[in-house]
Amino acid sequence: MCGIAGWISDNQNLCDRKTLLDNMSKTLKKRGPDEDGIYIEKNVAMIHRRLAVVDIEHGKQPMIYREGNEIYVLVYNGELYNSEEIRQELKLDGFEFEGHSDTEVLLKAYVRWKEGCAQKLNGIFAFAVYETKRRRLFLCRDRIGVKPLFFTKKNGELVFGSQIKTVLASRVAEPTVTETGLYEIFFLGPARTPGCGVFRDIEEILPGEFAIYEKGNLRRQKYFFIEAKEHEENEQETIEHTRFLIQDSIRRQLVSDVPLCCFLSGGLDSSIITQTASDYHKEMGLERINTYSVEYRDNDKYFQKSLFQPNQDIEYISLMIENAQTNHHQVIIENELLQEALPQATLARDLPGMADVDSSLLLFCREVKNDFTVALSGECADELFGGYPWYHNQDILFEECFPWSRSQNVRRSILKDGILAKGEEYVKDRYLETVALAQKLPSDSRLTARMREMFMLNFYWFMQCLLDRKDRCSMDCGLEVRVPFCDYRIVEYAYNMPWELKALGGREKGIVRKAFEGILPHDICYRKKSPYPKTHNPIYFELVAEKVKGILQKKSVLNELLSEAGIHKIIENPDSIDSPWYGQLMRAPQILAYIIQLDSWFEEYKVRIDI
Repeated sequence: MCGIAGWISDNQNLCDRKTLLDNMSKTLKKRGPDEDGIYIEKNVAMIHRRLAVVDIEHGKQPMIYREGNEIYVLVYNGELYNSEEIRQELKLDGFEFEGHSDTEVLLKAYVRWKEGCAQKLNGIFAFAVYETKRRRLFLCRDRIGVKPLFFTKKNGELVFGSQIKTVLASRVAEPTVTETGLYEIFFLGPARTPGCGVFRDIEEILPGEFAIYEKGNLRRQKYFFIEAKEHEENEQETIEHTRFLIQDSIRRQLVSDVPLCCFLSGGLDSSIITQTASDYHKEMGLERINTYSVEYRDNDKYFQKSLFQPNQDIEYISLMIENAQTNHHQVIIENELLQEALPQATLARDLPGMADVDSSLLLFCREVKNDFTVALSGECADELFGGYPWYHNQDILFEECFPWSRSQNVRRSILKDGILAKGEEYVKDRYLETVALAQKLPSDSRLTARMREMFMLNFYWFMQCLLDRKDRCSMDCGLEVRVPFCDYRIVEYAYNMPWELKALGGREKGIVRKAFEGILPHDICYRKKSPYPKTHNPIYFELVAEKVKGILQKKSVLNELLSEAGIHKIIENPDSIDSPWYGQLMRAPQILAYIIQLDSWFEEYKVRIDI
């Protein structure tokens, strides 16, 4: 895993822009703390920062390969999980290899198949290849969108990077937000419209998309589509196929030349990964797998059961430690540090995020990084297999809205009257654009058709938000986190699985539960869905409330937008919020924490508003 960047210029000598190029590289240092490299000529620069994981000696970048009169230059962030299959295919075509890195496989795959290589790849990646004679740049992002790739195209310049801050460091784009950007932040955040970089002139390559920049023109093309097909397997075949796809994805992602561990919450998804990894280690004669969990100081004293969080994790974690025989480590997060890390989490994501859900992950990953460089995590099974309550609540299933943010009332309440008047309309338009992407079959029932729409809403919004959070917060610590449930084969299979099979037994993720009966303890298989743990300690609310009160007293661009009365109402009556800001995790304390992140964002990025 790494950080990448590049700059193609039609009108200036980039050899004279060394300071700006160095600044771009510095923004990527946390993503790639082990090595840095740059390829530069008059009109092109390709930058790389490396977190060395596989083939440390032969995986250096930018990687250069010559064939005939053409020179190919690659910068790459990610992992390929089918690199050996591609390597063997390339060998049959006459290619030779110096090492065993997937970087070398990827570069030669591009040389062999050009943009057609994207269809060959199974992995999480964002990469760029520059052909020096043809003066052509190829940009590509993985099918699911696990790895980020931002860019700006402006005035004969194209700049790309793994992070927004990297693109801004070129000064080709500026930290300006228009009305659209404000709608994103205040009415959709921490999610954002697919492809939107929030700042003016900054965009993101979409999941499953590549782009070609040549002679000043940028052509973008989707290479991955989630297609509607008939599901032709019976119940038992579906159970076995589901188990195979999940286990195969996990096993492929256990390859590493550096220490590897698993995140373990005691939930179904992380337990599947942990058990599969443990079994694999035993088969290979490797040492016990190490696992990590997160908790908050004194949470046991203040935890209250709810519909969304019916029980605590610890008893299930203990059960899995025993069943999988892991070396377990628990990270305890202090509430004061959780609040103090909110601005750091904002810097990690370049945008206000999921508040303390982000800052806790940042603190957690820092602790894990002390001993490990790679971790496996259970994100995205809920989006793909119907794990969230909104899939099962008939009262909201057919509502024409984002189910995790059904009302904009609380968002509207923190803004001054008359500000961003079309916010609700903006949200509705984004919703309608997304459900229109859902391919359907003529035979689909009303429920089946709606579940396809829900799949796309979750895939392009809630899931992307979680993936962005996981990548940016972990890589800010120099920790690579892999997400086995994001294998595109699982995505394609789950999209076409009938709801009665997906929710087998009337349970969320019923098919996954059934697939791992007898492999996991029964209590783990049928544990009720529980979200990422958050603090229940009242001291945290007090901390963020006091911080927000201070923010409201400042003279700032942000305070020209915020309603002091509306925010004080949340502080004084935290239980009065009738619907969460974003999902079940963002309620009163997290809304205040989001305001803290907004303040940090406006200050640190010197955000200007142009409306």
